[in-house]
Order: sequence, then structure tokens, then C-alpha cells
Amino acid sequence: MSEPTVSLRHLLGLEGVSAQDIQVLLETGFSFREVLERPIKKVPTLTGISVVNLFFEGSTRTRISFELAEKRLSADVTNFSAGASSLSKGEGLKDTIQNIHAMKMDAVVMRHPVPGSTWQLSQFVDAVVINAGDGTHEHPTQGLLDMMSLQEKFGRLKGLKVGIIGDIAHSRVARSNIFGLITMGAEVTVCGPGHLIPPYIGELGVAVNGDIDEVLTWADAVNVLRIQRERMADGIIPSVREYRSRFGITNERLARHRKEVVILHPGPMNRGVEIDSDVADGDQAVILDQVLNGVAVRMSVLFHLLGPRESEGEPPLHPEEET
Repeated sequence: MSEPTVSLRHLLGLEGVSAQDIQVLLETGFSFREVLERPIKKVPTLTGISVVNLFFEGSTRTRISFELAEKRLSADVTNFSAGASSLSKGEGLKDTIQNIHAMKMDAVVMRHPVPGSTWQLSQFVDAVVINAGDGTHEHPTQGLLDMMSLQEKFGRLKGLKVGIIGDIAHSRVARSNIFGLITMGAEVTVCGPGHLIPPYIGELGVAVNGDIDEVLTWADAVNVLRIQRERMADGIIPSVREYRSRFGITNERLARHRKEVVILHPGPMNRGVEIDSDVADGDQAVILDQVLNGVAVRMSVLFHLLGPRESEGEPPLHPEEET
């Protein structure tokens, strides 16, 4: 019996990705999670495959997570620093990408501040393109790892009640979570300052509630978004104290609801702003599980987009059977 595959050529976002494809990616992610628990964490799936990590924005967690995933699959990895490249000398994105493609890379993992940049990249190269975050558009592997963490905790996604808290308007994490969770049958409510909730958001199938305490009463889990300090500098968020008072996730606030609400956070955290340290480090939080699941689900994405196919004369490799 052949192993399930996905119908994706690239992973540019979760919008339009089928429930079947998401489920396959999550299930394979759990298989790779088992691999990561082994004494020897490396498998030969992508031996001979070349991957370039092309990051035009600062990133620590996502870049390291992708690099670990690639190396755990035995791929050849090249890290491209935009600040040290010809881009700083005025070279255009298209020229840079085409030069990288001329080096015969099989895949490009890209983070870029401009929404839609990964789609543009996919038009220029034959390589597989994976979106590691494009502006305020999407961050699909973050959405997948969040769903994997929820499925691990609850055993399901369908019917799950998930709140997304914070600056929804500028969050690529929120968009990918919304697309993925709605596709998988979860219920989603967004909550945050009214001017940071996009007017179109209801069209995506989510509810809007400006009262954090009502959301916590309703939710099984909440994904707490990082409040970007540049928003504070721009005056979009009036003050840390006001934001924490109205939307911060504190032990005192959670204690009033007399139930366990699972806490997620995409990181990095502003402790004492959107989330308090005792919550982030408490039993209700699955934040460290998200980190490990991030490596596993990125291994899954790389495996399905770059791994061998039966049509190429080789049977698909199942991660559980590799040594």
C-alpha cells in the first residue's frame, strides 16, 4: 500500500490547502517527532538534496528550526544572509534568486518582509519554495506546528474552540492559524484591540470578540500573539500597561475561569506584556512542545515536497522505517 502524499508543489500558505493535505503533513510530523526522540536523530531521506535558507528578515527560531529539520533529513544546507549579500549593494530580488537557482538548489526556504514575495519567487525558479513568513501575509509552517501541538494535546482539531489574541491585523501567524484551523473543522474567535482587528476578518469564518474574559470562558485553547514593540513606538498600541490590563494572559485572569485553557505562543514572548512568566512557564502552556513540533512538522513538509516518489522508480520512504 502506497504512503499518503500531498498534492502541493510549494508551501506558500495554508489558504486553499485541503484538509487531507494538512492531515498528512501533521501525521508525518508525529512520525518525525518520534525520530527526534531517538538517540540518533538523523535520517537519510534527503541525502543529495540541496536547500537554501533565504532570510531577508531577522529570525532565530524559524531559521534554526528549518536548518535543524533539513540537517536531520541529511539535506545539504546553505544559509543566505541578506544583509551580507549583494542585496545590500543594490541587487534586485529577482537577480539574487536567479543566481541562487543557477547554483542548482532543489528548494528555497524564504522569509521576506513583502507579502506575496514567496509566490513571486515560485514564478522565477523551478525549485520547491517554502514560505517561512512573508510580511503580514502567512507563516504556514507556524500554523502547522500550532495545529500539531493542539492535536497532540486534545487528540483532535475538529470542533476545538481556539481563541487568537492580539494584533490580528499585522499577524501572519494569525492568518495561517485561521486558514488551517477552519479547514480542519475548528471554531476560531479572534480578540484584540478593535483597531487591530481587520474589518474583513469575519469573511474568513471566524468570530470577533473584544472581551478577553468571554473568550477565555469559551475557548479550549488560546494562541497568544507577540505584541510587536514597533507597534508601540508607532502609537498603535497606547501603552504596555493598558494592553496587559485589557488583553494580557495572567494567572489571575485564568484563575477566574475555573477551567484549564491551553496556552500557545509563537514566540518570541514579551513577558509581562501579552503573557506573564508564570503562565508561559506553567502547566497549561505547550510553548516548548511547539518548538519541538516545529522541527518535526518542517521535516514533514520537506519530506513530502522533496522526498522520493514512486514515479521516480523508488518507493516512498516512511520516516518510521528509516535508520
